[in-house]
Amino acid sequence: MDKYDKEGARLPIKIDSTSNGEYEPIPISIVNQQANKLALDLAGENAKRSAKSRRQFLISSCGAASTLLAFNQANAYHNKRGGYFDVRQESALDSASASAQVEGGEFIFDVQGHYVNPEGDWLSRIPPSARPYAGMDKASCDVGLDGGDRGYLDCLSGSEFIKDIFLDSDTDIMVLSFVPSTRESEPITIEDADETRNLVAQLEGSKRLMIHGRVNPNQEGDLEGMDELAENWDIAAFKTYTQYGPGGVGFFLHDDPGLAMIERAQRLGVKNICVHKGLPFGSRSYEHSQCMDIGIVAKQFPDMNFLVYHSGFVASVQEQEFANGAGRDGIDTLIQSMVDNEIAANSNVYAELGSTWRFLMRDPDNAAHALGKIFKHIGEDNVLWGTDSIWYGSPQDQIQAFRSFQISEEFQERFGYTGLTPELRRKVFGLNAAVPYGIDQSEIRSLTSTDFVSTVKLVYQENPQPSFLTYGPKNRREFLNFLKWGG
Repeated sequence: MDKYDKEGARLPIKIDSTSNGEYEPIPISIVNQQANKLALDLAGENAKRSAKSRRQFLISSCGAASTLLAFNQANAYHNKRGGYFDVRQESALDSASASAQVEGGEFIFDVQGHYVNPEGDWLSRIPPSARPYAGMDKASCDVGLDGGDRGYLDCLSGSEFIKDIFLDSDTDIMVLSFVPSTRESEPITIEDADETRNLVAQLEGSKRLMIHGRVNPNQEGDLEGMDELAENWDIAAFKTYTQYGPGGVGFFLHDDPGLAMIERAQRLGVKNICVHKGLPFGSRSYEHSQCMDIGIVAKQFPDMNFLVYHSGFVASVQEQEFANGAGRDGIDTLIQSMVDNEIAANSNVYAELGSTWRFLMRDPDNAAHALGKIFKHIGEDNVLWGTDSIWYGSPQDQIQAFRSFQISEEFQERFGYTGLTPELRRKVFGLNAAVPYGIDQSEIRSLTSTDFVSTVKLVYQENPQPSFLTYGPKNRREFLNFLKWGG
């Protein structure tokens, strides 16, 4: 199988069962299966009408528009009325129309990215026969490490990360984050992250990559390690996982370890606490994946920012209109915590969309409720763009889907949701995150408009070669392997 899919067998908008490794993959619905088939059929027809190969058609703006139109058609047939991709029919064949709807010039600041060091010291701590992160397309990716058994890890490497993020997508800035792990088992260390940041920075001074500092205050040594992270590594935030801990037991932010972490970050001058909420790892310590503690600490520390990664989203929960006191799981636990603690919208609690939007793309009703109530209750200025890539491959499909998604007028009227305007999309894509992360958009624009990455990208776009691959686990077997050796 060719990594770059010369036969045009992969769609540019990727709806599949891939997970980021933090939740068990959920098979796509019959609706999505039908949508993917319809999209491939239409791609073949439209490619012939455009006098292009199917591959050439699919990597064009018309290919993305045609795919989204197929998704609309399949969902409409199944009476999904909450949301849709606002793409004109003519965009399937008219490149100017397609470009106007799926391309754009927004400032895009992705606050959640990942990759793996395929030659890192962490591999020495697992058996030689182990296949960590073996959820990607091994036939396509088994190209590195002298063709060894772990060559597929090159698809998750720093170089592939740079290509997928900065060449194959419209992303301007990325925050490199961490997975839940002990220090000894980190698939990328703070040193690896800094090396990649420096590699990007050396491309004529660009400030395209920022990094988190991973800390779990219920693990020995992590609290003390915060000082080094803040003082030596120029981190943009601390990242923590409240469901993760010794023996599988997590913590709440208002518990002693959580308070100690926040207070230490405050003393160190790091105002951003990024916390994984939602996407529960399993039944153990499930309650710590919920958001009841967010409002408590947001009220107690009004000068700190609490960036809720995944927004409390639970993949198995069908989102609906928020009802105060209903006790629902998922995003409602975040909203309820803010209501209970009188935290106003657009204050110091932020909702991040990494993996959340990727999953919501499957279901327009779920997406309409989730986005609608996040904008309504968390605030239009406090929703942050994140994609959890590289697990889902290049984030360009997530960007194009969000550019064109719209909450239906029916849902806007029934539930008081706001429609997605160009201004609101610009906020989510980057302007909102620029505030807590301290980024001046005009400065970054001037830096990135002429840096080496921009120059390379202009040349690359003359003959782009996106893979349309996803790399995370796609079924239960791959997920369990991921947990055993990689997660």
